[in-house]
Parts: sequence; C-alpha cells; structure tokens
Amino acid sequence: MKDACSPPEIARVWRNFVDGEWCEGPGGEHLTVMDPATAEPLAEVAMAGPRDIDRAVAAARGVTASRALSGMRPLDRGAMVQQMGRLLRDRADETARIICRDVGKSLSDAKGEALAAARYFEYFGAAASQIEGQFIPLADGLTTYVKPEPHGVVAHIVPWNFPHLMAARSLAPALAAGNANIVKTAELAPLSCYVLAEVAMEAGFPAGAVNLLCGTGAEAGAALAGHGGVDLIVFTGSDQTGREIMRAASARIVPSILELGGKSAAIVRSDADIDTVVENVRIGIFENAGQVCDAMSRLIVEADIHDRVVEAVAEMVRGLSIGPGWENADITPLISAGQKARVTDAVASGRAAGARVVNGGGSCPDRAGYYHEPTVFDRVTADMDLSRKEIFGPVLSILRADDLDHAITLANSTDYGLAAGVFTRDLDAALWCADQLEAGLVHINEWALGSCETPFGGVKQSGIGRERGREGLAGYVQSKSINIRHARPI
Repeated sequence: MKDACSPPEIARVWRNFVDGEWCEGPGGEHLTVMDPATAEPLAEVAMAGPRDIDRAVAAARGVTASRALSGMRPLDRGAMVQQMGRLLRDRADETARIICRDVGKSLSDAKGEALAAARYFEYFGAAASQIEGQFIPLADGLTTYVKPEPHGVVAHIVPWNFPHLMAARSLAPALAAGNANIVKTAELAPLSCYVLAEVAMEAGFPAGAVNLLCGTGAEAGAALAGHGGVDLIVFTGSDQTGREIMRAASARIVPSILELGGKSAAIVRSDADIDTVVENVRIGIFENAGQVCDAMSRLIVEADIHDRVVEAVAEMVRGLSIGPGWENADITPLISAGQKARVTDAVASGRAAGARVVNGGGSCPDRAGYYHEPTVFDRVTADMDLSRKEIFGPVLSILRADDLDHAITLANSTDYGLAAGVFTRDLDAALWCADQLEAGLVHINEWALGSCETPFGGVKQSGIGRERGREGLAGYVQSKSINIRHARPI
C-alpha cells in the first residue's frame, strides 16, 4: 500500500519502569526523541542515570534473592511468558504505530516486528518447562547430577533498529529461564520497548523482574554494563561499542552475549534465477533503509552473469519509493542526522575510491527527514571501504567474481561474519559454499531465512554467543554439578 495517510498519534511523555513503578529520573531530566521522518521532536522520555541503574539492579537482585522466579515451577513461569506473547499479539497494531514513528520504518514492517516479538514469548514460554539437567552415574557409590540455574540478573542493552524485537529476543528466554532483568533501551528509539514492561506487569511478573530504562549509552549504558550486581550482559549493536562492553565485563569476569556488526555477502552463481536474486536484494539491503545487522550489503556476482544482474537490480531500485513509514514507502528514513551523515560520507568515499554509482547516491536534501536515496555501486573491489566497512544504510556494493573460488575469497575478505548467502540451482555448489563461507548464518536462495526457533549470531568480529532457539535459551542458564558420594546404608 502506497497511499498517503496521517502519521499515527503517540504519547508525548514517557517514563521509566523500575521495581514495578513508572517513574521519572531523580534529576527530572528528559531525552528528546526525534521523528526520523520529519526531523522534528516526537516525544520526551525520562532520562535514567547511574542512580536509576542502581535502583533497577537492586530491584532485580531482590527478585533473584527471593527466588520469586527461579523457584517457580517452570511450567507456571512459562505460562506467564506465553501470556506476554498473547498480550503483545493483541497489541500488535498499537505497537506498530509506535515503531513506525519511533524508528521510522514502514507500518507493514513495524507490524511484522511486533508480531515477531510476540512469537519469541510464545516460543520461549513453551520451552521453559523443557530446561532439563542430567544424571551421571560415575561409579558405584559416586553420582553426579547437573542442574541448570539462571544467571541471576541480566542486563539487556538493545539497539535502535529493531528495538522492540531485539528486546523481546533476549527478554523472553531470560524470563523463561528464571532471570531478573534490566532493559536499557536505545536513546534514539526507546518508545516501543515500554510496551514490554506493560505486558510483563499485566502477565503477573513480580515487581523487579522486568525493569526498563532509557538513558544515554555513555552514562546509563556504561553504568549498567559495569555494575557489580549484573550477572550476564546481552548486547546488540556496533562492534566498537561491543568492545567497550567486553572491557566492562572482563573487569568482573561477567559472561556476555554479543551480536555486533556485519558486512554480509550473497554470492550469485551464473545459474541463479535473476528474478529471485533481485527480490532478495530488495528485502536484503533496502528494508528499514538498510539499517539491519545482517543486511545483504555486498552482492558477489560471477562474471558471465554480472552485467545482467546489475541491470536487473538497477531497474528494481528505480521503482522504489521514498517516504515516511506511515505511507508504507519502500525507502524510509534513517534513524538520525548522524546516521544520515555517516551514510553520506560512505557514499562519497566510494565515489572517491573509483566505484561506479549505478543508482542513487544522493542524500535527499529536499526532504525534512533523515532520508537517503537507495544506492547501488558497481566495480567495487575487496580493498575498498565499501566492501570492508559496515555502512548501515541503503547502499549495495556489487563485486565481480571470476569463479566460485574467487567469490568465496571475496565473501570472506572482511573482519565480519554474521550472515552470508548463495543463489544457485546447483545443490552441490550451494552446500559446498555453505561449508566455505565464514558466517554464523548461511542462506540459500532466500535471504534472512530463520525465526525464533533457529540460532542467530556471528563469527569473527560479528559477535559472541547465539540468540534464538534452544541454543539461545541455553545462554541464559549455567550448569551446577552436584557430586554425591554414597555408601551402603548401615
């Protein structure tokens, strides 16, 4: 749907949720959230600082000490998590309107994010009762049993590109495993996360089990990552900030789950279906204006099909609309003026390096919001920043490969390893590529496959650990081995 409509109305003032109460920060300060589509103020959010973090951690530690969650029967705890999913599903339209204004993405994509978040709670709620230990008979008179236990207090530091979904992705398994939680929202797009606090309260979770605060990364984020009362840190964001999180965690030897940057590549073999490739390029790099961790930012095309693919992609991009999310435009705004400047600089760097602009390249100066044209570069080489550095915008780099071995070399030539893909009708080639590609996820003939049931995470500088699925759930518990020496009774 491309018909223009009015922007959805949302609340103007938002407060933090700590220990079961909605509250202002102790200083009464607020952060101004900007509307990416108009570059005008959208809402005011209570700004949390270190004192608020202290209070939230104390509330979560109280839940941990009382065993209010971990001591519950897992089936009952899981039912509460599932209830959060049902409540989120019921409120999906409302949440989508918030995401649309807060993040800038299209209403249809925002609705998809809201429903996907609900599925995380439905899935992990059902899995809560399946967290099981082991019985290990070592020898006569010696037995060990292994008991999975929650970490305790989990700090969730969530990004701005999919804030509602990313908060749900880690909060749902953390609650299912019996942890207490502090969610630090992204200051650029915090609003949709507050719905999670509301439904947690409605589902019956005790005060302190879910605390949700907005503050700057430099102050609130740093205070949370370095807090002595936190037992596990979960972070999604840039690799630069990920390094800072790791340094804070290493000072106290705290485990961390990190999903960081990406420069994901899709290989297009000469036998690939070009229509399928083009449709996946549209979704893979231009959804949410390219602000996706595992975006298909590089397309590596075998030489004998290269020109046809470039022209087909160019034709598709020429038909993309640019506009606000409430109009369901194809290319929606970037999150901020700073992000727009970074994309503009990356495009200028690509031009200077000698890459050819096939489409776009402009920053839409006639529009009030943070828009950038969908941009396609050809004649990109592996040594260019276009091929090596994450842009996080609607910019596609196309590289020519001499053959399949060369394509694999190009795909693996970055410091990142989040996602990769291959388009081919040859099953042998597809499976061989899947083995050779250095990535945590490999997609064959369709980009961004997978859901809450399947593990997600990267290799190299794209992160540590996995989210989603049973492997993701395992990250929110730790094993305790209990060893017993027993003898014949007297």
